[in-house]
Amino acid sequence: MARSLFLIFLLVITGGLIYFLDQGLIRDKMPIPAFGKILNPHTGFWKNGETQTLDLPEELQFKGLSKPAQVIFDDRMVPHIFAENIKDAAFVQGYVHAYHRLWQMEFQTHAAAGRLTEILGEIVLKQDQETRRIGIPYAANNALEEWKKDQTVYSFIESYSNGVNAYIDQLSPADYPIEYKLLNYKPEAWTPLKSALLQKLMARMLAMRESDLENTNTKNTLGATTFDQLFPEWFEEQDPIIPKGTVYPPSVMPAPTDTTNLNIGGVYDHDLIKKYDPHLGSNNWAVSGSMTASGHPILCNDPHLMLTAPSTWYECQIHIPESNTYGVSLPGSPGIIIGFNEHIAWGVTNVGWDLTDWYKITWEDNSRKAYLYDGKYVPSRTVIEEYQVKGQGILRDTVYYTHWGPVAYLEKDHPYQDMAIQWVGHLPSNEATTFYHLNKAKNYTEYADAIKGYATPPQNFAFASKENDIALWVQGQFPMKNSEQGRFVQDGSKSASAWKGFIPQSHNPHIKNPERGFVSSANQHSAAPDYPYYFSGRFGDYRGRILNQKLGKMDSITIQDMMDLQTDNENLRARQMLPLLLQYLDKSNLTENDLAYLKTFAGWDYRFEKDMVAPSLFDAWFDAFYDITWDEIEALDFKGGKTWPKWWRTIHLLRDEPNSVYFDVQKTTEKETANDVVTSSFKKACKKLSEWSKKENKEPLWGPYKATDILHLSRVIKPFAFTNIDVGGDRTALNAISKHNGPSWRMIVELGEEIEAYGIYPGGQSGNPGSPNYGDFIDKWAKGEYYKLWFMKNAKDDKQKPKATMTFNPS
Repeated sequence: MARSLFLIFLLVITGGLIYFLDQGLIRDKMPIPAFGKILNPHTGFWKNGETQTLDLPEELQFKGLSKPAQVIFDDRMVPHIFAENIKDAAFVQGYVHAYHRLWQMEFQTHAAAGRLTEILGEIVLKQDQETRRIGIPYAANNALEEWKKDQTVYSFIESYSNGVNAYIDQLSPADYPIEYKLLNYKPEAWTPLKSALLQKLMARMLAMRESDLENTNTKNTLGATTFDQLFPEWFEEQDPIIPKGTVYPPSVMPAPTDTTNLNIGGVYDHDLIKKYDPHLGSNNWAVSGSMTASGHPILCNDPHLMLTAPSTWYECQIHIPESNTYGVSLPGSPGIIIGFNEHIAWGVTNVGWDLTDWYKITWEDNSRKAYLYDGKYVPSRTVIEEYQVKGQGILRDTVYYTHWGPVAYLEKDHPYQDMAIQWVGHLPSNEATTFYHLNKAKNYTEYADAIKGYATPPQNFAFASKENDIALWVQGQFPMKNSEQGRFVQDGSKSASAWKGFIPQSHNPHIKNPERGFVSSANQHSAAPDYPYYFSGRFGDYRGRILNQKLGKMDSITIQDMMDLQTDNENLRARQMLPLLLQYLDKSNLTENDLAYLKTFAGWDYRFEKDMVAPSLFDAWFDAFYDITWDEIEALDFKGGKTWPKWWRTIHLLRDEPNSVYFDVQKTTEKETANDVVTSSFKKACKKLSEWSKKENKEPLWGPYKATDILHLSRVIKPFAFTNIDVGGDRTALNAISKHNGPSWRMIVELGEEIEAYGIYPGGQSGNPGSPNYGDFIDKWAKGEYYKLWFMKNAKDDKQKPKATMTFNPS
């Protein structure tokens, strides 16, 4: 039976790849998969098939260990690692990471190094060039050198690498993960640099969000007055992470020495470098024991990331004499990133500050050997990047470095448009030290000391302890800037454009044991305008407000209450916008079909549940209304990017300015009003849903209409993905599930005398598509259910029956 299933699976894969080749999606660009190797009955896909019965060696011997260690796999294949010291634990964690996720680890670090052309060929050459031009490998090497300065932590990372390599070294080609066979390459040795690359890949995803070119183009086209009207940096309804009225230390930022306008004029037509989805975000909060039914604090965290198979996270427990830690780790990096131990719990969300600035470079001549800086020409540094392109050989690219950073926007025939990037992530930093110490922290003081040196990507570190302390630090390395500095492209020829130093760590926004009884963050503004330092960026406008509203009304909180809150689908954007839309809707101009759809809003409670039509209709209506309203922005014709008004600005426009000129559609001779735009957009939404229903032959319920996908990390091997998942949620609801993003890990920890913790993520422990543990958590995750986490006190804990046990001995 199992063989039959594997054959069916193989046929699906083969059909999928043939589809890609037939459609021309990878033909002539991506090397043809090695089908002979894949179909080989001794070394091909058959070797990757797994059943529920594990075939793991009970004992292994390795030179990299100092003392025996043990791994107990529970029924979900979560490894519980028991070791006598932190280095041996790191070795074993590296081994089990590679055992379950080797291809994922290496593919991600190839992406971070700008080396995907070695695997996928010329089709990803531009992506690799962008990665190197913005300095991701440069940043990783800087981090690695910083890691080496702390030999205690660096030896911990080296031991992890040795564990990964111990697994790789015992593999034969027949044992390689299926993706290696499909793409016809083999794993290479793991190094600490690869762990640094993984860290910088996450930093790029979360801390390289900026709109400098888009803002510059839009402001210089519309004019400063219109730009300021449409794109304010703050709105009064915002409920910041650190409450308004918090007392901060006075600013230590030096007074500006040059008050001239350092932003540049003009419009720039660069092909924008790839940016990750700006709507990636997360929720975390901690409630004091004074608010809970048990009297113990509860901490909750659900980071929202791109949903991928294999999953971003890998669940793990690490038990050593000085600590016992459980949570999720990043395959490719040692330790626990989000989790708890016997004393504390912590969780993270992303900080939306703009930490990336662009500078226009004035070259001495077209050779780009020197650039203007404070009236003198200073030499640039040249790096020749080599790309080993699969099937073609070596291609070369020249990257120029300035004191700002690498020149990432490079116009071959127009050097006067060249721009250099300055990014906090380029600076030497040691994030590994943070988690090394945080995993062992026992109280607030040790937590605060552990995160003190954490730089990038900045995170909101929520905290709770058995001592009934709760706290939250907005932690990162934050440049001191003048007002609006870095919001637009700046003049790179003047030192006055430089950052003014860094905000002292003790001045970062933070709070401990607030009177309201909880701390929380959902990617909103870190602080109100009363914070003494300027910051800009991309911030959430809805989840933070609804989270604080709901927490502020709760008492006698239970774990089930927290589960219900994490999976809550109420949409504040819909609650604010729908009554306005209905107010301006001209019902006399609607067809019978339109009126039938209108009835779906009757009694709707603004929840984006999977089995409702109302969320689908609102989503389509809001999108159509937004597009018609902002046709003036759409008409801006330059490829270098433009800035679009935020959703809250759109709602306020209809609420406060119904006679605004923006409701007049530019391409018509008539003068449209808010009523016209609301009505025409509603009809457009009804038409869209009707066409969808006809095509899909089903009712446009929100779950199937949204059709959440968990795509394979390669993005090209469709049979390894999970598509059209029937699930509710919306990116502005606390349960922020969209088409491709969502809660990548849900965790709830009650810090009583006995720790009680629950968690789940949308995937499975194994990265092997032929394993029953590849996606076995997804159905439960989609239903909003959780697993109770088996937090073992010692290796003899018998509260559950282990699925397998492995002993690691020093040879």
